[in-house]
Amino acid sequence: MTAPVVTTRRGSRLTPEREATVHASTLDLLREVGYEALTMDAVAARGHCSKATLYRQWGGKAALVAMALRHGRPVGPGDIDTGSLRGDLRALLTLDDDRQLERDCALMRGLAMALHGNPDLMRALHEVMIQPERSGLDTLLRRAVDRGEIRADDPALPYLLQMLLGAFFTRNVLEDLPPTRAYLLAFLDAVILPALGLRPGTDPDPDPTPGTDPAAASAP
Repeated sequence: MTAPVVTTRRGSRLTPEREATVHASTLDLLREVGYEALTMDAVAARGHCSKATLYRQWGGKAALVAMALRHGRPVGPGDIDTGSLRGDLRALLTLDDDRQLERDCALMRGLAMALHGNPDLMRALHEVMIQPERSGLDTLLRRAVDRGEIRADDPALPYLLQMLLGAFFTRNVLEDLPPTRAYLLAFLDAVILPALGLRPGTDPDPDPTPGTDPAAASAP
């Protein structure tokens, strides 16, 4: 039987503020060197803690990386409720500004390559990231079904996560361009909503991410 990815161990735990520092340090190092070259020693040095503390709190590199990625997405699909499915998906796709989308795309592209030969990382990401995201999307879709927006037996529903990930990754692969808010919203209206049997509507744009220029955020 496979042991849980994140374990509880004896000893003092880091405060939430110190955890956030370690998570940020982990993501910074991932962007700099990639998953394979990332070491717990480097995270400990960057995060100003001991390697023993990292192993005590996270158990290993795979779990630490997965939790750092999760920490970077405090709002999940199930937390969003605008009153319409289109509004919910627009809000979900615009949680980050264009600069952060570009950074995340490069990060996830590197992780995708590492996943092929690392079952521990695959298991950790499924447990900490993919399953919670899938559960949150199920909640979001159930509300849409209850509102009468979509059919519960729509054959496209099980593929919503794949469509969202496709919107995020394919532009970079096919056009060598990062996804932008404008691109993701256009993909939503042209591909995802029609697949769910919905027409693009005229919902107002979600509020731009604080600190960003709304005009710049809407540029493809």
